[in-house]
Parts: sequence; C-alpha cells; structure tokens
Amino acid sequence: MEIAIIGGGLVGRLLALELLKKDHTITIYEKDSEHERSAAGWTAAGMLALFAELESAESVIFKKGKRSIQLWEQITKDLGIKEAFTQKGTIITAHPQDYGELDHFIDTLKSKVDEAKEIKYINQQEILELEPELDQSKRAFYIPQEGVVDAQKFMETSEYFLKKSPNIKWHADDEIDDIDSFKSVYDLTFDTRGIGAEDSLDDLRGVRGEVLWVQNSELNLSRPTRMMHPRYRLYIVPRGDGLYIIGATEIQSNDKSPVSVRSSLELLSALYSLHSSFAEARVIKCDTNIRPAFKDNLPKIIKDENLITINGLYRHGYLLAPAIVEEALEMIG
Repeated sequence: MEIAIIGGGLVGRLLALELLKKDHTITIYEKDSEHERSAAGWTAAGMLALFAELESAESVIFKKGKRSIQLWEQITKDLGIKEAFTQKGTIITAHPQDYGELDHFIDTLKSKVDEAKEIKYINQQEILELEPELDQSKRAFYIPQEGVVDAQKFMETSEYFLKKSPNIKWHADDEIDDIDSFKSVYDLTFDTRGIGAEDSLDDLRGVRGEVLWVQNSELNLSRPTRMMHPRYRLYIVPRGDGLYIIGATEIQSNDKSPVSVRSSLELLSALYSLHSSFAEARVIKCDTNIRPAFKDNLPKIIKDENLITINGLYRHGYLLAPAIVEEALEMIG
C-alpha cells in the first residue's frame, strides 16, 4: 500500500519501522526541519515505569506497558542499538520524613494489580548491593521488571534508518493541517501529530514536562531511581559517563518556554538530597516539551475509513507506544 504518516515523532517512527517489514511504501510528513528536535520523543527520559505509573493510571497502562517492554528489546536490536534498552529495574526511595509517602505509594500500586504485590522492600545493605554508591538512602523498594530506553539514541538512529530506506519518503519542514485530503491520495493515512492535532481532536490537551540534564562524574548509578515527595515524583535516569536526566514536573499547559525557577529549585534540591555529590554537578541543559493527553489520560486509536489517528499517550510515550502501534496495525491486518 501507499501509506502516509503525518507526524514523525515517536509513534510515527515506530509505525514506519513496522510497516517497512511488510514492504509498504511510506511517506512521512514531519513539521520539523532537518535539524529541529521539537517532538516530545526527543525530550523524554525513556523510562519504562511499568509499575510506578500505576499510582495515577488505569491497569490498562500496566498491561500495554508490559507488552511494550517485550517489544522494545526487539525494536532496539533490529536498529542495531541493543544497548539502548536496559531492564535493570527501578529503585524507589524517599527522605526519612517522607517514608509514609513511600509506603502509601507502594500500597497504591499493590491495590491496582496483583503483580505489584511482588515489589520488594530493600534495606540499606540491599540498596548498596544494587547501587554501591547510593549510600545515603536507608530504605527503598526495588521493582526488577522496569526498564529504560535511551530515547535520544532511539530517535536519532530510527531517523537515520528510515531516511536511508528506499521505501521511505521523508518530508521535513512540512506541517499538515488538512488531514482529510489525504484520504483520496493514499491507501491509508496515520495521524500521529501529538499535540499538533489539538485543533482537530476534541478533549486533547497539553501537559508540560520539564527535565534537566546533569553531569556528575562523582556518582555512577546503573539504573533509574525515583524519589518520593508529597508534591512530586523525582526521577533520575542515568545515561552513562556520569550523565543523568532529572525530571518530575507535570503542568497542565501548552507553554514550551524554558524551565521555571521554581521547578529548577525543587528538582535540584531533591537531587542534592538524594546524594550530596550532586552539589558539585553541572547542569548541562534544560528541556521542556508538551505531551498530548485526553481527559482520562488514556491513549486513543480512532479509525475513520482509511484514516487512523493515534494520540493521547500522555506521559507514557515510551512505555505505551510499541503496544499501541501493534494494536493499530492489527486493525489493517
């Protein structure tokens, strides 16, 4: 078939990679120019927080996330970046004054799915066995099933892979508003514009996320760590060589302006309290982006004749995208 994909972000790329396996001819329309990186997939830490996201999500997120983790291993392998997917689990900890918050968080997860009952409490010695340098945390929980994708490596490699394929036409700097006109031109069209589809999808809204990239050569963590707090859920994701992505903010807004002072202070204060070596760390860059979400914060696949719309992945982009793409492709056989 002749297939159009409107939106070359995370979902659009995963769709194209799967459609190529069936020898379809694909045209990707991407609003970014050749060197722009405005898609939310570029900003993400790539956490596959299968259990941790259950606190504020439905169990369907867990089921689809479980499938996505299986798919990510093969996706990264096919792209020749097997190392971009790791599944070493997640450590969840808190300040001593917030241990009640930590216990409540875990209890909430256990009430959502039976598998969460296997989440293991670990003491200081067990923490050090997993992360020898995390010596300032005395109490934590460990979730071995969770993982992480190097989002930036996936986005960069997938773009290179797709652009060199003879069955792919990549139209950069081409923002599309009239999706309906594609129905008569292509056998099948996918709309994966994310927040760019806000004007054509009822109930779609933007959720602002802010992340900091921090260089700390004095600390070597090998897996994501979450810090519980009454106001936010800080995550620290290692990217190797002392580089970490720090995030937590979730603001109901379409504002893509730079990170606020308040967010910076809260993120960095919590980071320093996790480990004092971050006092001399260097903030390399700050990123903001907008994630698309519907009112129920669940993704939607909408089929209208030969147009399939995929949107509303909220903050679960990397956790859900492979499973959602698989489900959408099942609609066309």
